[in-house]
Amino acid sequence: MAGLETREMECFVAVAETLHFGAAAERLGIGQPALSRLVARLERRLDVVLFDRTTRRVTLTPAGESLLAECRRILTDIEGAMRRVQRSARPATLTLAVRPGTGQGVLADILTAYRDEPGSAPVEVVFTHFQEPSLRDGTADVALTCQTAPLPDDLGRIEVGAESPVALVPGNHPLASRSSVTTADLLAFDDFTETVPLDTTESIVDRVALGHLLVITGASVRRRLTTSVTAVPVIDSPWAHLHLAWLPGTSNPARDLFLGTAERILFAAPATASGGQS
Repeated sequence: MAGLETREMECFVAVAETLHFGAAAERLGIGQPALSRLVARLERRLDVVLFDRTTRRVTLTPAGESLLAECRRILTDIEGAMRRVQRSARPATLTLAVRPGTGQGVLADILTAYRDEPGSAPVEVVFTHFQEPSLRDGTADVALTCQTAPLPDDLGRIEVGAESPVALVPGNHPLASRSSVTTADLLAFDDFTETVPLDTTESIVDRVALGHLLVITGASVRRRLTTSVTAVPVIDSPWAHLHLAWLPGTSNPARDLFLGTAERILFAAPATASGGQS
């Protein structure tokens, strides 16, 4: 991979994503013959076949699929590095990527305390379902993540807390009167989805109230509910863990001051947070 140039990776990704040399060439702003030659040279250098080509279609080989994943990762890393360098040259600001529905509670306390710190920077809170990608592409300095799976090892993290799982069901639903449910109970209903929709908490609650959706989410959603939606504990679903996460290795005084403030607030609270790396 060290021998590949960024432009070669961009061209390969364009073909791999469109599976059409003409469409890829148009996307890249180059001629199709030049693009075909570039891909052929790339295959010769790597000594692998990246695409299966016929007169009717282009498909990725297993080697091509592997290279696509690697190139996407590298290009994202490069783009993120460039953005972080550009941000470091601008007046100090702090961008925080937050999953919708998790901006209340302890995060609000941390932000209030941070703004009172001497030398604190203006804070922009961006609500997004893609907190980790926001760190990697350089559009955020810190992310408040909420997930059941472990965070990648290369991210610094401070545990903020954990949320027990609840099922959101309409107030008149057969499960609404239950003290708890299992995932199997929910799977018996066609409108149950195991993946939380990429939408705002308010929209999700509205869809549940209308009888269009059953879904598992964190228990903190209870403060947003009315009698039209009930939150029922799910006894066999994993808890979601909230972390402040960041990419170590770059100088960012505003970020470091924010994280220090967060640790002070969290460790002063009755439920202490686990330490992270800076």
